[in-house]
Amino acid sequence: MFHRVVRSSGGGGPSVWAAQSRAFAGNGNTKVCASVQEALRDFKDGSSLFVGGGGICGIPEALLEGVRQTGAQNLTMISNTCGIPNWGAGVLVRSRQAKRVILSFLGNNEEAEKMFLAGEIELELVPQGTLVERIRAAGAGIPAFYTPTAVGTVVQLGGFPIKFTKDGDVEIPSQPRETRIFDGRTYLMERALPADYALIQAW
Repeated sequence: MFHRVVRSSGGGGPSVWAAQSRAFAGNGNTKVCASVQEALRDFKDGSSLFVGGGGICGIPEALLEGVRQTGAQNLTMISNTCGIPNWGAGVLVRSRQAKRVILSFLGNNEEAEKMFLAGEIELELVPQGTLVERIRAAGAGIPAFYTPTAVGTVVQLGGFPIKFTKDGDVEIPSQPRETRIFDGRTYLMERALPADYALIQAW
């Protein structure tokens, strides 16, 4: 696995990074690309991607626009929030390229909310700390872990809507979590969350 780095043009601007998942700095496989298009040249339908930043801050806007321009469909997008319709992660929701979004907070994206309720997109909500640890676990080669977060909630019990039908029925429900007791306390098992690409902005 390798990093691809896209340097911004113009002085004082941020460097924008496109990195395939499970790639680590210093592994000798970093390549500086001349353009976003070069960095995303093998991006394809069905890819999964981490999107850095929160809301509309610190987002890799050039890379998101590059992904939009590839026309790739059926994407799984993993991010802290869904941005807004015309900025941040919301760009790939508006273009209907994202089939599923996995995030901790929908944010102020009313368009994404309407699409979810209309059965046009899959939405998986994950507690923020759990989301971070699922991503970290994937990078560390850990397939699953236990956490006390969300014990006794719908996350544990399952049945929370991930996708609705156009008639408003639940088409895809969340699955119940396996539990174990350690030292008298109940924990949920959460699976690691890998992705094919990570899009981040770095100064």
